[in-house]
Amino acid sequence: MDFKAQFQRKELELDAILEITEAINNNMPEESLYMMYKFTLRGTLQLEKLALFVWDKEWACRVNFGTSFNFSHFPLEQKALTNIKTLTYTKDILFEEKKFQEFQIVIPVFHKNNILAYLFFNPNPNETQENTEIDTRLIETLTNVILVAIENKKLVREQIAQAGLQREMEIAQQVQSLLFPKKLPFNKKIKIKATYYPHHLIGGDYYDYIAIDNNKHLWCIADVSGKGVPAALLMSNFQASLQTLVRQTTQLRAIVEALNHSIYRNAQGEHFITFFIAIYDSEVQNLTYINAGHNPPILFDLHTHHTHILDTGTTVLGVFEPLPFLQETTMNSLKNFYLFHFTDGVTELNNLAGEQFGDDRLLDFLKNNKHTNLSDIHEALIQKMNDFRQNVPYTDDVTLLSCRIDNEIH
Repeated sequence: MDFKAQFQRKELELDAILEITEAINNNMPEESLYMMYKFTLRGTLQLEKLALFVWDKEWACRVNFGTSFNFSHFPLEQKALTNIKTLTYTKDILFEEKKFQEFQIVIPVFHKNNILAYLFFNPNPNETQENTEIDTRLIETLTNVILVAIENKKLVREQIAQAGLQREMEIAQQVQSLLFPKKLPFNKKIKIKATYYPHHLIGGDYYDYIAIDNNKHLWCIADVSGKGVPAALLMSNFQASLQTLVRQTTQLRAIVEALNHSIYRNAQGEHFITFFIAIYDSEVQNLTYINAGHNPPILFDLHTHHTHILDTGTTVLGVFEPLPFLQETTMNSLKNFYLFHFTDGVTELNNLAGEQFGDDRLLDFLKNNKHTNLSDIHEALIQKMNDFRQNVPYTDDVTLLSCRIDNEIH
């Protein structure tokens, strides 16, 4: 090749690389980069045929021209290419699918020891062997530049998405932290203690306390299906609805019906909420409650020494409209009692043998500790759960809510 031809060849090579580099620096979209790549190889270098298979969660042919068969929707025979580390002639590869024999050359494209692509092509048949070798080096360089740039774009997108998700999680966590009451009553007549351990950054459990007046106290516990931002937002909406409803009425049946309607409308069947709500009236010494599909709280009447499982009410909220068999229960003459609420992260905790912590083990523990200080009850129960599970991780949120009423104090 004379000096002038060599110069023109180098100029062509540099122009192609500079043009693509400029496009990359201008942040052109992937499809535009692929189109420029295709035009350069087909128009400028006049390649006869080409198929570029790129890895993006799966192998896909992103550029294809000049072939008798459309490889765009054709699976890559990657097994035959496993040991290919450099430029290889396809006649030396044992393909099961003969369509790949349409090409003469395959080049694997690596980035940091990771395979990004396989480039199949036939060189310009009108070029000399020397020019073909130059073209091949250029093709390899352009392909590597394009694919590394596209790979970097993917990484940037993933980082942006991850940052966005992290920000969403932080916002949802802040939203969720506002759901819980800042202060719970803890005096001679009423003591309420809550312990909450979310399984993930954002949990799906919720509890609340509302002082209706000097005599009436409302509290509740709930668990939303699903986790993450959607669950946190649904629970936030749920809490806002509850706070509004309690200002309008103290009739539990009306409150639960309205909450169910709100969840049914907003969640559109994608989520439901288990819910327990109770009101204690110290003046008449009555406890009224509705259990909407939640783990039944356990009530110990410390005056009569009876134990009650509070399981009547209705089904979970957000699935049926209207709610079926909705029942409100009132327990009379409750002067001095201990009421323990929990979510299914407690009873459904597993140990190494696959056994669940269960209701019976929980009930036995509470019977032996019902007179204990509330903080000590929670600490001892968490320790018992940890001893039970051994090295098995928690798989759900854990919420403990204890309420002790002593209405015999004057």
